[in-house]
Amino acid sequence: MTNTISLKITGMSCEHCINHVTEELEALPGVEKTEVTLVKGGESSAVVTVDTDVDDDTLRETVDDAGGYVVTTIERH
Repeated sequence: MTNTISLKITGMSCEHCINHVTEELEALPGVEKTEVTLVKGGESSAVVTVDTDVDDDTLRETVDDAGGYVVTTIERH
């Protein structure tokens, strides 16, 4: 079963940020695809498609490890 998880992320400012977050999230077991939308100076968003459950702490740590970005909101669909 495929589900999506929407993340709101602060601290991202460029294409390089998008690439780092995408690469780190897609390296997680169970993540099929990640689509990141940059909002300079605001909350960017990422939609993560998963085929298994990925816990909130893992998502937060992964985004932080990608470059010190902060996940402010997580919504599961």
